[in-house]
Amino acid sequence: MPNWLKDAVFYEIYPQTFCDSNGDGIGDIRGIMSKLDYVRSLGCNAIWLNPVFDSPFMDAGYDVRDYYKVAERYGTNEDLGELFSLAHEKGIKILLDLVPGHTSDQNEWFRKSKQPEKNEFSGRYIWTDSVWEAPPQYRLLCGITDRDGNYLVNFFSSQPALNYGFNNITHPAWQKSPSDPDCLATVEALKDIMRFWLDAGCDGFRVDMADSLVKNEDGEKPETCRIWKGIREMLDKDYPDAALISEWCNPKVAIGAGFHCDFYLDHDNNGYRYLFRDKNWQTGECKAVFGKNGKGDITKFLDEYLDDLNATKDKGYISFITCNHDTPRMTKMFSQQEAKLAYSFIFMMPGVPFLYYGDEIGMKFMDGLNSKEGGFSRTGTRTPMQWDNTANHGFSTADAKDLYLPVDTSENAPTVEDAEKDPDSILNTLRRVIAIRHENPDLQSDGEFEVIYAVKEKYPFIFKRGNFIIAVNPTEKEQKAPFAFDGETVFAIGGYEKKGSYIVMQPQTLALIRI
Repeated sequence: MPNWLKDAVFYEIYPQTFCDSNGDGIGDIRGIMSKLDYVRSLGCNAIWLNPVFDSPFMDAGYDVRDYYKVAERYGTNEDLGELFSLAHEKGIKILLDLVPGHTSDQNEWFRKSKQPEKNEFSGRYIWTDSVWEAPPQYRLLCGITDRDGNYLVNFFSSQPALNYGFNNITHPAWQKSPSDPDCLATVEALKDIMRFWLDAGCDGFRVDMADSLVKNEDGEKPETCRIWKGIREMLDKDYPDAALISEWCNPKVAIGAGFHCDFYLDHDNNGYRYLFRDKNWQTGECKAVFGKNGKGDITKFLDEYLDDLNATKDKGYISFITCNHDTPRMTKMFSQQEAKLAYSFIFMMPGVPFLYYGDEIGMKFMDGLNSKEGGFSRTGTRTPMQWDNTANHGFSTADAKDLYLPVDTSENAPTVEDAEKDPDSILNTLRRVIAIRHENPDLQSDGEFEVIYAVKEKYPFIFKRGNFIIAVNPTEKEQKAPFAFDGETVFAIGGYEKKGSYIVMQPQTLALIRI
C-alpha cells in the first residue's frame, strides 16, 4: 500500500475545460501547469487527470486511439512529463485515467484486428465467428468490416471491447477462456501501457470501468479479479508507490482484487445516493440526508457503508467524491449551503476523498446544453472552470463561440476570484477543512470511524474519529441529540451548544469538536 494515500486529497481535472493556455478554446496540459499552485492552495496533494491520450473523442477521450501518445489538443508527451515533474516539485501526485476495457475503433490494434487475414491482433478484441452469428444478448456491431464476424462493444458503438475472455462460455465457437493466449496477450499489453507511463513519471491510475474486463461474469467477478491481482503484484514488485484506484463501487470486491481504493459512486439504492442524490423524480422531493428539508435517513447509508468499511479495514480505502465528470453536480439539487455542508462532511470521512474541479466554488450544473463528445446528460457537469470575471471567466482567450463548452454567463455565476474574497465561501471553507484533515491523522484516510448517534429518519448525525467528534445537522430546523462529550470546537459551520446531556444544533450546522 503506498503510504502517501493515508493523507491524500485528490482534485479531479477534466483537461478540456480546466484552463486553456493557447487560446484555442480547449483546456490543455500547460494550462494545468499554470494552476498547480491553486490546486495546492486547496490542500489537494494529488490530481486525477481524466484521459489525455490520443483519441477521436467520440467519448471525450474514453475512446483511446493510442495509449502511448498524448492527444495533440492537450500537448505532447514531453508536456505531460513536464507536468509530472512540476507537480512533484510542488508535492502533488498525478494519476492518469486508464481505460482497459475497450479502445477506439480507430486504434491501430483494432484496425489490424478487423482485417480478414489472421494476425497477432485478430484475437485482441471479441469477434463472433461469422457475420451471421449475432446473439441478441450481446451488444454487437454487425456487418461493417471485411472480417467475417461481428464485434462486441463495451459502451458506445465506437468502443470495441478488448478480449479478456469469458467466465461462462455459452458460444464456444468464438468465446475464449481468460487463460487463452489471446486474452493473456491483452493483459500483457495493458501492463506494458502502465509501465510506460509509470516510467514517464505518473503516480498510478484511476481505472475506468474496472469490472468490465472478463465477460459473462456476475457477482464477485473472480476472473476479472484475478487479472487485477496479477497487475497489483506487478506494481508491488516494480512500482510500490504507484496507486491503483477503481471505478467499481463495490469496495469489498475491488479492494480484494488488489485496488488500493474504490470509488463510492452514485448508483441506484446505494449509500452515496442516500446521502447526496436521493430524490423522488415524480414529485421533485429531495430525500437525501443532506437535503435541508430533513427527509433523509442516515441509517440507509450506514447499513451499507459500515459493512463495506469493516470488510476493507487495513486492506484499502473507500473514496468519497464531491462529484465527477459522469454525475450532475450537487448544486443541481442542493443550495450552496447544502453543498457546503455535504462537501465538508466528505473531507471528514475515512478513505481517500476526491474534489471535482469547480465544486470548491459551487459551480452549477448547466441544463440545456447540447451533447459534446458523448457527454449527453453529463455535459452540464463538464463546463469550463470559472476563474475570474474577465472574458470566458478566465478559462480561455478564445471567442466565446469557439469554446469547447460555453461558460456560465448568469449574473451569479461563481468564480474563484469572488470566492477568494468571501471568508465563508465554499472555497475558503474547504481550505480550512482540508487543512485540519492534513494536520490530524485521526481525520485522514485510515483514521477510526465510530457512530455516536444515528437514528432512522432523525437528525443530527454524530460520529467519532479518534479524538474528534463530528456532528452535522443539514436540516432547516434546530435538532438535538444525547451528547456525553465535552471538548473544543475546532471548526464549525453554523452554531451549536451543549445543554445538559444534549447537543442542540442550529439549522444547517456542522461541528468538529476535539475531545
